[in-house]
Amino acid sequence: MWPYTRQGTKGICMAKNIHISVTLSLLVCFVACVSAVPGEDPMMVSGSSSEGYYHYSRGVLFMADGEMDKAIEAYERALGFDPESSYLMTELAELHIKREEIDRAVSLLEQAVALSPEQVDPHILLGSLYSNVKRYEDAVREYETVVGIDPGRREAYLFLNLLYREKREYEKAVSILDDLLVIDPSNLMGGYYLAKTYAVMEQYDKCELWLRKTLDIKPSFRPALVDLGMLYRSQAHSEKAVAIYEDFLRTNPADVQVRFELANTLMKSKIYDAASQEFETILRWESSLTEARFSLGLAYFLGGEKLDEAIAAFLEVLQAEPDNDKAIYFLASAYEKKGQFADAFKELESISEGSGLYVASRVKMGFILQTDGRIQEAIALIGKEIKKTDTDPEFYRFLAALYEEEEMFEDAEHILTEGLVFSPKNVDFYYRLGVVYGKQNKHEQSIAAMEALLEIDPDNADALNYIGYSYAERGVKLDEAESLIRKALLLKPNNGYIMDSLGWVFFQQNRLKEAIDYLKKAVKLLPQDPTIAGHLGDAYKKTGQVEEALDVYKEALHRNPGNSDLKEKIRRGIETSGE
Repeated sequence: MWPYTRQGTKGICMAKNIHISVTLSLLVCFVACVSAVPGEDPMMVSGSSSEGYYHYSRGVLFMADGEMDKAIEAYERALGFDPESSYLMTELAELHIKREEIDRAVSLLEQAVALSPEQVDPHILLGSLYSNVKRYEDAVREYETVVGIDPGRREAYLFLNLLYREKREYEKAVSILDDLLVIDPSNLMGGYYLAKTYAVMEQYDKCELWLRKTLDIKPSFRPALVDLGMLYRSQAHSEKAVAIYEDFLRTNPADVQVRFELANTLMKSKIYDAASQEFETILRWESSLTEARFSLGLAYFLGGEKLDEAIAAFLEVLQAEPDNDKAIYFLASAYEKKGQFADAFKELESISEGSGLYVASRVKMGFILQTDGRIQEAIALIGKEIKKTDTDPEFYRFLAALYEEEEMFEDAEHILTEGLVFSPKNVDFYYRLGVVYGKQNKHEQSIAAMEALLEIDPDNADALNYIGYSYAERGVKLDEAESLIRKALLLKPNNGYIMDSLGWVFFQQNRLKEAIDYLKKAVKLLPQDPTIAGHLGDAYKKTGQVEEALDVYKEALHRNPGNSDLKEKIRRGIETSGE
């Protein structure tokens, strides 16, 4: 259906997301169609014959009764008696549009504008049809003609703005709205469309300015309010978005859409208690909104303290929508979090292969089996999935991790190598393969895997660090190791593991003061890691600061009471100090 109104522009269909360009196929939502001059009958004005007028009148009656075929037949006969009536052609084009007979409508309107080029309405309707079949240049010509004939036709400026945006002619898109706002400075949609244009141009300060101007004209104009909130969120100013939504809701408390936006903003800011309160408020007014109930369950779940309430909410969603796979998945996740593994597993099994959450559900089933100590069952489950669909990287990644946990390194090698056949540029596969080789002391193969990764992603800090640390551990190629790790640290300047690697290179180079400086920073960033603490203690010990080394070892052992390496270092340190 091609909806439009005979009374002029009623509203503007805009894409909700501020970064998404408007689809021009929506333009006909507000095409202004023909309306006769009040008090005059267009057929009488045109000088039509009485028989032509008779058929036209019959067409009007048929239209009123919803008999489209008869109405078109009557209009066609009327046009036969008055073949140069642009009005009749436009009216008849409207009927064909309703029947989605676009080619016929275009043909009639092209005849109408040729016969009466000064009539605005056929140009507007024809422009909308051109837009919908993506004949943008033709559409622009029609709307520019309208502006030339009647500069007061506001909708033509708006349509031109959308067309220029679609063609990425942003300066023209801005200019046409500037022209409109000279004629009508308080034009609501002109200001709003200008804000949308600046958003596409990534001129966000101007976008914000015009959204606020639009809201000054009409504070209750929801699209501008929502877009302003989304703009703030995109700029990591969620608190501003929350403020404007809350201010709006003080005077419009029952506006469900804005309350949804507020709740979702709170969710993105991880303020789950406040978000759940907003969703609860929405459900008090609209108890059947499953989206709000699902979001409420998600807020309870992510908040972590109301798992029973989350489960109840997801179950209510599933009563209304039994096949809602998102609700099933998060219900299972809530069961898993409570340790109800059997319930979680059962729910996940019900997610079908056609679901977008199928892979995630099977991986989660594997995690549940792994958590429950049933790793061989997890391996069997994921292996079966790989045989069914051998191109999903998530299955390969997880199966390799399971093999690593079981120290089945050759199997991990095999599955990662298989994965690289269908995903030859998968940096995760190369990284894990390098790690697996390293755990088997296959140093050359390990370095080769990491170097292959760096050919794909030269700035991969983890691979750079891995190669550098591998050299440092073996005391080889220390200058190259330092260079690689320094590059990694530039990419991730506050990464404790990379700082530890650089400190360990310095240790191996006997640059002990620099080693201690970096290892102290690494311990501060990662105080729970026993290896890093051990490196710092070793550096102190090598400089003769045995007491400081013992203090570091003991503190690390306090954090990791079962660590045998630390116990041995402490024993040796005590022997050295003579305690």
